[in-house]
Amino acid sequence: MQVWGRELGFSQIGVAGVDLSSAEAGLMQWLAQGFHGSMDYMAAHGLRRARPAELVPGTVSVITARMDYLPRQTPADWQAVEFDRLKRPAEGVVSVYARGRDYHKVLRARLQKLQSRIADEVGPFGHRVFTDSAPVLEAELAARSGQGWRGKHTLVLSREAGSMFFLGEIYVDLALPASAPVTAHCGSCQACLDICPTQAIVAPHRLDARRCVSYLTIEHAGPIPSELRPLIGNRIYGCDDCQLVCPWNKFAQRSALPDFDEREGLNGQSLARLLDWTEDEFLRRTEGSAIRRIGHVRWLRNVAVAAGNALAAGPDAAAGAALRAALQRRLEHPDPLVREHVAWALSR
Repeated sequence: MQVWGRELGFSQIGVAGVDLSSAEAGLMQWLAQGFHGSMDYMAAHGLRRARPAELVPGTVSVITARMDYLPRQTPADWQAVEFDRLKRPAEGVVSVYARGRDYHKVLRARLQKLQSRIADEVGPFGHRVFTDSAPVLEAELAARSGQGWRGKHTLVLSREAGSMFFLGEIYVDLALPASAPVTAHCGSCQACLDICPTQAIVAPHRLDARRCVSYLTIEHAGPIPSELRPLIGNRIYGCDDCQLVCPWNKFAQRSALPDFDEREGLNGQSLARLLDWTEDEFLRRTEGSAIRRIGHVRWLRNVAVAAGNALAAGPDAAAGAALRAALQRRLEHPDPLVREHVAWALSR
């Protein structure tokens, strides 16, 4: 399977069993503390996330897959390059993983091809493919199948590839030998906890999604809490800080696929320009991208927050004037969510 996986662009294939009972207490505690925020589906699914055989009856093994996503042209000092973007407040910053094609589409198609290769070898079998698309404990399954260990930021870390990779799974009714897990190598490092702009990593291995910039800019549909807005800076879709600072990401690997190459116009653009995107332009520029799923209204909400933070940072006269003018043009937007965040930005 490893050879077939590499031919399809995966970095590693593993196998996990379906007994995740030891993860149930932690999952229920996380939900009880409300750390899932407005992601109500998390609570609705409850323990099904930790019980693969309940989600897909007949499942006896889970094939896990890891796919690196750094764009092919990523420079050696990419972490420094990304930190520099955060120092240019009048530009919008999109999380690295979202600058290319929607990973859901890429991984799902290639996992289906892997399943077909296996079926050619062993005959038809029961299966279901997942990529961040159902109640699946992806990181837990990845860690149990030797893809890496759970870092203190809750992401999976690999000694060979850092954390800049996507995960996918195939639930199967085949009894396969499980891969050996790897030991953890975070040691006493807590750089990810220290750098989080909103202090969302409340303890090692414990994330309060309600404070996480990725949650606030992607999953959360309503107003961003006013006390957190100044902390978001110029991050308009996701946040990579805990990964940028992680020492293991000096080993992060470039993708072998062109799918994750950075699209023109999605990163390094002025916030004033991004505020002026019409809905048609937003849909055109994000076609086939994970960004499209938040919709134009939430996009404008995020950009308005970043614009307000840029104004508070004291940009040069030309940039400040462009930002204020772009915000003024959105003051009468038909959606109250946009209007509220634009008004807040102008008050900065």
